[in-house]
Amino acid sequence: MVLPVNIDMDVLRTFVTGVDLGSFARAADRLGRSPSAISLQLRKLEEQAGQTLFQKQGRGLALTEAGEIMIGYARRILDLNDEARNVLSGLSAMEGWVRIGLPQDFAETWFPGLLGRFVRAHPKVRVEARVDRGSALAEAVENGSLDLAVTWGDIGRAAAQIIERRAVAWIGPEGFVRDPQQPLPLIAFDAPCAFRSAAVTALEARTIVWRHVFASPSLAGLWAAVSAGLGVTPRTNEAVPPHLRVLDPEAAGLPALGAIDIALHVSGASRSAAVDRLRILLLEAIEARSSAA
Repeated sequence: MVLPVNIDMDVLRTFVTGVDLGSFARAADRLGRSPSAISLQLRKLEEQAGQTLFQKQGRGLALTEAGEIMIGYARRILDLNDEARNVLSGLSAMEGWVRIGLPQDFAETWFPGLLGRFVRAHPKVRVEARVDRGSALAEAVENGSLDLAVTWGDIGRAAAQIIERRAVAWIGPEGFVRDPQQPLPLIAFDAPCAFRSAAVTALEARTIVWRHVFASPSLAGLWAAVSAGLGVTPRTNEAVPPHLRVLDPEAAGLPALGAIDIALHVSGASRSAAVDRLRILLLEAIEARSSAA
């Protein structure tokens, strides 16, 4: 009888950390291991998997087809491992409410997965999530109706903690080029909006005439307008629909837009252990996505 091969949990964590950070050198720093130790772990994982998981891509490594399959299983295995550890260590005894606010870009991409893992690990904690514009979320934290919120830009709040910066890009249909004889058709939220402000500032610095052709309270509405060919919108690449493109500003005749802060707002009221735990997980998730970008 041939016994099944058990995949080493530490090796899997190194594998996932390196992929998430976009660099196994960064993974070595994060995990407190030497680059040679990381290389040995990756070779061990390939031996245990019986497949080649990496291939050369420029100066770095890219996942093979087998590596893409393995990363999905690795995440699930580690999630289950961490859930079991948290529950058995008594962290599941955490109780109370956590009220969090997020921009639509995050709520429509990676946050539901993080929230699901948090709820499974802490079943006695009740979570209330609100998706809204940054100004409304920051106000909700100030008046105590939210415990914490993440916004694009600090929304003019001195107490906001800047946790990351992301590049702002023009998003539009493939092949879009500005017609210099016509005002640029701008699609954006109404003011106050950090992305709208970045676009207007950059356009006016280049004396490019623009016209606000479409506004919507929802991100889905902005994407629908861009998809319909009504104009272009300034966003990050956080949740761009696959049929739209991040435009090359020079080729499209548009100004570069720089970067935007990601800010964390935390209620000044007494915080619970549950709020602190979700805040830490949120910061780790945003850092990992920024490093991998």
